[in-house]
Order: sequence, then structure tokens, then C-alpha cells
Amino acid sequence: MSATPSDPGPSRSRSWWGWGYADAHPGDAECVAMGALLPGTRPHPLPIPQVADLAIGRPAVTPPASLAHLVGADPDVRAAHAMGKAYRDVIRALRVRPGRIPDLVARPTDDQEVADLLDWAGEQGVAVVPFGGGSSVVGGVEYRGDTHRAVLSLDLTSMDRVLEIDTAGRSARIQAGALGPVLEGQLRPHGLTLRHFPQSFEFSTLGGWLATRAGGHYATGRTHIDDFVQSMNVVTPAGVSTSWRLPASGAGPSPDRLFLGSEGALGVITEAWMRLQERPRHKASTSVAFAEFHEALDAVRAIAQSDLVPANCRLLDSGEALLSGASHDGSAVLVLGFESATAPVDDRLGAALAMAHAHGGRGGTVTTDRATTADSAVGHWRSAFLRMPYLRDGLARMGAVVETFETAATWDRIPGLIDAVRTEVGAAAVKATGHPATINCRLTHVYPDGAAPYFTVAVAGRPGEEIEVWDDIKAVAGDVLHRHRATITHHHAVGRDHRASYDLQRPEPFAKVLRAAKEALDPHHILNPGVLVD
Repeated sequence: MSATPSDPGPSRSRSWWGWGYADAHPGDAECVAMGALLPGTRPHPLPIPQVADLAIGRPAVTPPASLAHLVGADPDVRAAHAMGKAYRDVIRALRVRPGRIPDLVARPTDDQEVADLLDWAGEQGVAVVPFGGGSSVVGGVEYRGDTHRAVLSLDLTSMDRVLEIDTAGRSARIQAGALGPVLEGQLRPHGLTLRHFPQSFEFSTLGGWLATRAGGHYATGRTHIDDFVQSMNVVTPAGVSTSWRLPASGAGPSPDRLFLGSEGALGVITEAWMRLQERPRHKASTSVAFAEFHEALDAVRAIAQSDLVPANCRLLDSGEALLSGASHDGSAVLVLGFESATAPVDDRLGAALAMAHAHGGRGGTVTTDRATTADSAVGHWRSAFLRMPYLRDGLARMGAVVETFETAATWDRIPGLIDAVRTEVGAAAVKATGHPATINCRLTHVYPDGAAPYFTVAVAGRPGEEIEVWDDIKAVAGDVLHRHRATITHHHAVGRDHRASYDLQRPEPFAKVLRAAKEALDPHHILNPGVLVD
């Protein structure tokens, strides 16, 4: 069965310099109010940067006539494809120092056009940076260096259709450039969903999720995009790799595993068969408060090791709970949620709630899909979760350094890891700025054998040297994670910002294999240079 794109609705302008929609950013007064909460920030916000203020030169190359209709050099479009949405990117834009802006932006519509663009780029020594929604927060969609004569941003968002739906097998063949809402809009009439909702859902694509092994909103069960893949189609300079569509296979190393998480360094993911689910009909959620964070950790571990499989099992420390409005009395808060397409979930939620109470939790009024959560801790958290990236950009305008980093480790290491991050990263922030930092933690995903802590660090920066402060904090955080054998990233990817830590984490024999794969698939070394492997 084929599917056609649905009407995306009214168009809103995306911010070229910061997160999300341009009209959703905090105004100057809100920025000042937020800055007042961090001693040492600016009295007035930095002005919103304009593309006209950037030094955007003429492209260093001209595409051949056969490709000219796919390629553009409009300054606004080039600026919007120059960086991702990390703090480093936002502050560089605010300081009007965005780095190297791509010479050209291409928008192919099929595999052959992707292949033709890669052939031309290889012949001309043009770096190619695959680009979906541009939501990378690890330096994954920009070019750093000067070894290529020009840079082409390869925007896949014109390839955004659900091409086939297999309702019997609950799966669909989907083009990689489909943004989250566009993808779900085409599945909704069939009563199906991919059920993958990262925080960047509105502003990221299927191809981006696959290339970065993205994690979704759901806290247990199928947490990563890997779990939904049946097969993938990848265009490389050495040819097209198309894996068989199978429910499972034991035939050697999986070809899909080579490209999942490859971040555009080995090929351009153009489409994939993805496992779908029926849309949920039954939902229930609640929140539980804990006076002691270590008791909350024990409760979460017990729930993760049960067979309940909550959709949401997100633990907020007291600072995170306060920031989101989920709690105002110094409590940690556990947000629990269950959903199902086939049966009520109240009993499962009740069982999880009993486990939480057995470990010192209190409260927990159940809300269902028929009730509003606007005044509940669950509702406050959900609103804050979606608003947070915009607030980060507002704080950046006030000269604050705001860093988020996420990781995963086994349960035996989690308490010590969280304590070390709070202590050592906090000390690094004071040393770099002279100001105390706010450091909050939440568990975003939980597993029977471990959890994924997500940290937010906010501190007033040194005026004009915010990136240097960010680098100092990032380096200390990476060292802490490495010493505790916690991964450098659970779902944000490696990019360029995590590259040094990734090199330490991966085994050297695997690094040799990765370098050999790069040489075989990308002999001209044009694909996203500097990501994952040299």
C-alpha cells in the first residue's frame, strides 16, 4: 500500500541561529528575568543575529549544468545549514562567528540524484555534509577545517514520503528526509505510528535518527531507533547498499549495523523499512515524590527490572523538578506513564506506583487519557521538556553557559557517577568563571542493567569567552564519564564535539575496521569529514 504526504499545516519560520521556530524564542524581558537567576550574567541580552551581518562569500565551486537545478547558494539558506543547535553553535551565531558556511546547499529528490551529487563532489574535492533537520547538538552537521576546496550541505528533506505501508506486517518504507511530524502525518490515517519521539521530533528526520542512533521519548522497551529498523538503503560513493527486509536474521554481522550511527561518514541513508505499531488507545500517568534521591534511584531500578515496561519512567532530581515546576519542596520526582493499543494500563501503573511507595515514594494521583494533566507534575514536566531548548538560547543571549550532556552506565556505577559529575563539573565551572553553577540531573531512559542520566549545567560565562568556558566544562565532564566507564553519549551521537572521548571509548581493533570501511566506501574522503573517523 502506498501513502501520500499529508498537509503539514501552516508554515512557521525556523530560526537560523537557534532552536526551533523563530517566533517561539523568549523575548528580551524574559531573557533578563532568566539571567537574574544566575549571578554574573549580562544586564541586557545579546541582540538576535541577522544573516545580513555574516560574511558570506561567493561559492568556491559551480555545479555542472546537470545538477544546477538541485543546488542553491542563497545566503539565508547557506547560513541555516552552517551549524547544528548545540550551545557552541548558538553562541557562535550570537557572536557572529558561525564558522565555515557551506558554499552550496543541494536538495536531491531520489537516490540517483544523491549518487550524482556524490560523484561530482568526489571529482571536485568538495566535502559533503548530509543534513536532515539540522538539530544536531554535537557538531554533527558542520564542516571544520580547510582541507576541502568547498563544502556542500546535502539536505534530504525533499525526500520525505512514506513510500509503502505493509499493514499485515506493520511496517513502512519511508524516505530518510521525512521530518517527525511529516512522517507521523502520513502514518496516522492508517492507525499506525513509528512511536519514536525525541525532543527534537519537530525538527529532525528519520535519516538523522538512523545516522545518530537516536533515542526516543520512551523510557523503557524500544528506546532507540535501532529497534525499529527492518532494512536500510544507503547511497555511498562506492555504490548503493540495500539490506534485505527481514524480521530477524543470524546471517553474519548485520549490514544495517554498519550504517546505524555512522553520522553520514560512510554513506547517505536515503530510505528504510521501519517497524510500526498501532496507535495507543489507553494511557495513564502519575508522578511520585521522594525526599531522598537515592531512594528514588532504588525505586526506578525496581520498576526497570520488573516486567511492567512503562512508557515513561523519568526521574527528576530536586533541581530539575523545581526548574520544570514538577515540585517546589525540594523533592525528587518520578514521572510514570503507561500506554497500550490493546488493553487498559491502570493495573500496570498501579503496580509501578506500589513499587515506588515501597521505596519511600509518596503521592501519585493517576490521570488517564480522558483527564487533563495541565495542573499536574506530569503536565508541568511535559511542558518544560518541550520549552527547555528555547530557554537555553535565551540564557545564551544573557552570556550564560548552558551545557547538557547525557550518558549511560550500569546500575552499580550510577550513584557514584552522578555524585562525581555534580562535584567535579561544579568545581570546573567555578574555576572557569568564578561563579557557582546550577547542575541538575534526570534519568531519561532506564534498563534492567542500568540507566541514562542527563545533566544540565548553567553558569554565568566570561564575556566574549563563553565557548572557552564551555570547552573547559565539556572536557571535565568527558573525563568524569570516562573514569566511570559511562558512555560519552547515550542518544545525542558523537559528532565532532565528542570525538576525542569516542576515540578513547571504542576498542582499537574496531577503530581499524571503521577506518578500513571509511576508505572502502568513501575513497575521496568527502563524507562529513572529521566525524567518527579520519
